[in-house]
Amino acid sequence: MADITAAMVKDLREKTGAGMMDCKKALGETAGDMEAAVDWLRAKGLAAAAKKAGRTAAEGLVGVAVSGTKGAAVEVNSETDFVAKNEIFQAFVTTVTGLALTTGADADALGAMPFPGGDGSVADKLTANIATIGENQSLRRTAMLEVSQGVVASYVHNAIAPGIGRIGVLVGLESAAAADVLEPLAKQIAMHVAAASPLALDETGLDPALIERERAIAREKAATSGKPAEIIEKMIEGGVRKFAQESTLVNQIFVIDGKSKIADVVAAAAKTAGTPITLKGFVRMHLGEGIEKQQSDFAADVAAAAGL
Repeated sequence: MADITAAMVKDLREKTGAGMMDCKKALGETAGDMEAAVDWLRAKGLAAAAKKAGRTAAEGLVGVAVSGTKGAAVEVNSETDFVAKNEIFQAFVTTVTGLALTTGADADALGAMPFPGGDGSVADKLTANIATIGENQSLRRTAMLEVSQGVVASYVHNAIAPGIGRIGVLVGLESAAAADVLEPLAKQIAMHVAAASPLALDETGLDPALIERERAIAREKAATSGKPAEIIEKMIEGGVRKFAQESTLVNQIFVIDGKSKIADVVAAAAKTAGTPITLKGFVRMHLGEGIEKQQSDFAADVAAAAGL
């Protein structure tokens, strides 16, 4: 049986909001497998949703930039959040985000780009910054969004400077409508994306493996209901359908009015403008997303908080 540590229990509690003893039991039942423990808690109805971990191995900044009908988002990581307040680091993130409008979603190509001012490449400048600031940093990822006509709008949640913060969003609306019609709409949808965290634009963009995982969770929940097999199958498919609707942007309820689906908001705007408006896509980049802190990092945080 896997050794279940207090740090593992704490991590699972942060992910799910479940009680300490439930988290400990879930880890015991799944031999310490964190993702399996999340699913176990959800199947037992002890966790409402698989929340992303609030603590990650990566700090730093996310930057977004828009030029005409295209936008770019970039994540640059550091070891601690103190570096995000450093003017040298902030300037670097802002500059490389602008350069990403040329290189697109290729982090290696961005690293090879000449850095303005004759400091060699972006990668060379990053190396120099590591020496200057005294902390390891990395260019983790970049993304691009472009429309043939219309607008790409950006939004940064809790920006610490123009275009940089912890959550960066791009939203593309493809249309012949005027910019003064499209830009406010795209900005509002970008704010929604930051708050609602959709996984895909619509159902076709969802990972099939994720859908199967949700189906397995729904099946385990339904199995304890005592209902006939045909009813259980309907319950399973209803659960999967609900997940897909809640996880896709076009089906989510607009956080600004609290009642309209995003698809209906766009359709209403198109009717008012007298021309079609298509929600082409979005990018949501959350700092440190998908990176878990190692136990050694957790121990270091505890020591730092204790002044050791």
